[in-house]
Amino acid sequence: MVNQSSPVVFFLLGFSEHPQLEKVLFFVVLCSYLLTLLGNTLILLLSTLDPRLHSPMYFLSNRSFLDLCFTTTCVPQMLFNLWGPEKAISFLGCFVQLFIFMSLGTTECILLTVMAFDRYVAVCQPLHYATVINPCLCQQLAGIAWAIGLVQSIVQTPPTLKLPFCSHRQVDNFVCEVPSLIQLSCGDITYNEIQMAVASIFIVVVPLSLILVSYGAIARAVLKISSAKGRRKAFGTCSSHLIVVTLFYSSVIAVYLQPKNPYARERCKYRSGCSQPSIGRITRSP
Repeated sequence: MVNQSSPVVFFLLGFSEHPQLEKVLFFVVLCSYLLTLLGNTLILLLSTLDPRLHSPMYFLSNRSFLDLCFTTTCVPQMLFNLWGPEKAISFLGCFVQLFIFMSLGTTECILLTVMAFDRYVAVCQPLHYATVINPCLCQQLAGIAWAIGLVQSIVQTPPTLKLPFCSHRQVDNFVCEVPSLIQLSCGDITYNEIQMAVASIFIVVVPLSLILVSYGAIARAVLKISSAKGRRKAFGTCSSHLIVVTLFYSSVIAVYLQPKNPYARERCKYRSGCSQPSIGRITRSP
């Protein structure tokens, strides 16, 4: 998997060019992380301790566990980088972070789609909800989501970290992520870009399209409800999920579906020269 030319460490630059922001961001991210841990832990405890919530909150408890793992994969490293001048992460650490980060991110894409289907049945077919969304189907759909995430990470992580990287090994990000690592390569990245484009279609575009179709059907069903109270209740059933979908997919689209940067390779050569070692900017030096 790892060839002899693989770098020993990467340097996660983050906001190194704006050191005055790092301490402020540290406390903002720390508070957000603690709130995330507290909220998701409470959801897991409630759904576990109360038998009445096992089925209705099955997907929500899966997503809460997913969020706990997702944030813990990258936030501690981000806090460490924000607090001090040391930005290094080992090659093994980068591999583990990339593998878990991609697996959980893909799982969340699929799980949000499954939850959209759950909301569709709850609003459009409320009388059949208990029959359609039964415990067996919930377990199968959640298992498929986790399996797809694992397979996607197994397929895409090794080719990314096999790339010949520039000698400065400076990742312009807080985490080891596919787009940032691809931009760091000085070799041929055509295969990796095609792989990422195909994965983006099946993991981002298709699930998002299914979510939009589900909410289109939900919107038509809500408009047919005569009472304002019934419409508010239906909207309340879907509002939290819709907010999460909007925030999550807007971030994913910004990272994975943005136009190709034609200056990435030139920037790589300019900053270090890929044919020979250079010191480069590791922490906060200009």
